Amino acid sequence: MIFDLTVIWAFIIAFGVFAYVVMDGFDLGIGILFPGFAVGSERDQAMNSIAPVWDGNETWLVLGGGGLLAAFPLAYAIILPATYPLIIAMLLGLVFRGVAFEFRWRDSQHRALWDLAFAGGSLVAALSQGMVLGAILQGIEVSGRAYAGSWWDWLTPYTLLTGLGVVAGYALLGATWLVWKTEGEAQARAYRLALRAAVATLALMAAVSLHTPFLEAQYWERWFTMPNVLFAAQVPLVTAIIAFLLFRGLLKKQELAPFLYALALFLLGMAGLGISIFPYVVPDSVTIWDAAAPERSQIFMLVGVAITLPLILLYTGWAYWVFRGKVGAEGYH
Repeated sequence: MIFDLTVIWAFIIAFGVFAYVVMDGFDLGIGILFPGFAVGSERDQAMNSIAPVWDGNETWLVLGGGGLLAAFPLAYAIILPATYPLIIAMLLGLVFRGVAFEFRWRDSQHRALWDLAFAGGSLVAALSQGMVLGAILQGIEVSGRAYAGSWWDWLTPYTLLTGLGVVAGYALLGATWLVWKTEGEAQARAYRLALRAAVATLALMAAVSLHTPFLEAQYWERWFTMPNVLFAAQVPLVTAIIAFLLFRGLLKKQELAPFLYALALFLLGMAGLGISIFPYVVPDSVTIWDAAAPERSQIFMLVGVAITLPLILLYTGWAYWVFRGKVGAEGYH
């Protein structure tokens, strides 16, 4: 074929994962930061800023996970058994925060309990997602076409580092979202939390970036050998520029710009991930072509995605446009 369907599907899955990280990331971040906001108006503003969009944001998780199963079934069959405890923890975290989100408004007598469940579920989900990423990057033991490791292979200092990095990054997204969407004391607190989260995010990004090239020879080659280094070096350079703009925006009390800079940091992180592992889906073991579904299946699914993906994007854009205003001190748009 003129186009490599497998590569197209790899970019579709990558887009779905990035869309999920961006859109569900900021509302998970708000959950992580929730205990830092005062009970009452501040927490209500934070919750109402994501109320119209939070459940739709998780659509992208279905596209990323379901698309991986459909387009790259071998990768799905290897990665999931290697990370089952983390996947289970993530799903339980999402369930807890979803239930808490609804019940904190309907059961005011136990609102403190629901607030705790919302924050705890958000933290567990974010930490689990980051540790899944770390488990994939550090390598998964494969024998033939199956996972050959143990139940606890995913638990290492490196996966804890990537997990904390994602937690800090989501907190940064959540804080900068609230800078944009709230006002008054809630916004002032969001500025303070955003500065702390930015420091933590950049420190953990640097730690992960310094550690990753030593995990696999392939990673070292991609980042530090000629001529690859000429291209790869642009990622940390642009990251430093974006970090400077982010801090300047927060210190100058800009509203929308810090959120956009935080999104840019995640995009650069995604670019760095692509540089490290492409074309492997299970690093150093399974390439995207090894894991791909049959060509006919890819064509069939591509037709469906070509129809549904624009509809999802249109609906998402419309929802964000309708609720584009700030959340006032009374807790409503």
